[in-house]
Amino acid sequence: MTGSRTAGTGAKGAAPDTPTVMIDGVTFTHPDKVLWPEQGLTKRDLVAYYNKMADRILPHVAGRPVTLLRCPSGRQAQCFVQRHAGEGVPPAVKRIALREPKGAVEYLTVDDRRGLLAMVQMGVLELHPWGARGDRPDRPDRVVLDLDPADTVPWAAVVEAAQGLRRIFAEVGFESFAMVTGGRGIHVTVPMARRLDWDQTQAFAKAVATRYADTDPKRFTVSPLKTARIGRIFIDPMRNARGSSSVAPYSPRAREGATVATPVGWDELATLAGPAAFTVQTVPERVRTLQSDPWAQVLVLQQTLTAAAKKTLGL
Repeated sequence: MTGSRTAGTGAKGAAPDTPTVMIDGVTFTHPDKVLWPEQGLTKRDLVAYYNKMADRILPHVAGRPVTLLRCPSGRQAQCFVQRHAGEGVPPAVKRIALREPKGAVEYLTVDDRRGLLAMVQMGVLELHPWGARGDRPDRPDRVVLDLDPADTVPWAAVVEAAQGLRRIFAEVGFESFAMVTGGRGIHVTVPMARRLDWDQTQAFAKAVATRYADTDPKRFTVSPLKTARIGRIFIDPMRNARGSSSVAPYSPRAREGATVATPVGWDELATLAGPAAFTVQTVPERVRTLQSDPWAQVLVLQQTLTAAAKKTLGL
């Protein structure tokens, strides 16, 4: 990480204020602003994280419309969601023009390392890409089921549920992959060939979720109603609609602990203490020492919904 900086005048005996700094061609104001107060992690620290992790993050977000969670004053302050391009978005953050019922709409996307760094200057703490790429926005290439447990559900039960979804997907011919979200649960993701539209993709996701939820209605639900989710794991298929998104692999979270959404191997899942096992501070070293990328196949598998699978799922 290189660049020049302009230092201001700090208090006597204190570290000098640094109102502006250039890092890898991107200008940052107040790079020492704290974003995660519990860890004292700053904008500069987040830049360092993205510089280490760009090669893992970008394959999962490049070319996709991305929803941003912006927290300009840090995770503990007011945050807001941004989906569309607007004034003040740096040129390094690219745009994708998509046709909507009311006309063309510009969405944001991140195609390279500079784009990731520019988002730090915008105060972006979370990246949530679509399940489709901008060149074919109506043909998703992955299905995501989100396991969202009630507060009373133990972590071991969430792991068991993820393994159960894996079995259901395998029964209809699909390989699936796990990611701890850095929040409360687990995402089970299935890479797809770009053949189904959004309605078909969501119907597939809901059919798998319902098939598994029906095995034990006392433990699982596909209903988003709060009353239905008490004491249960909500298996959420609704991230598979046009315009919906899910947190990106290796995206930090705007949560206490500076947790990170992290892909994991199926065998590894049960060994973790919980869904917030990985952080901005620990993930780069984890990735450096892993023998293989647990999500490498997500980027290459071209899985399709066969007639036999449709029959099994009642589609």
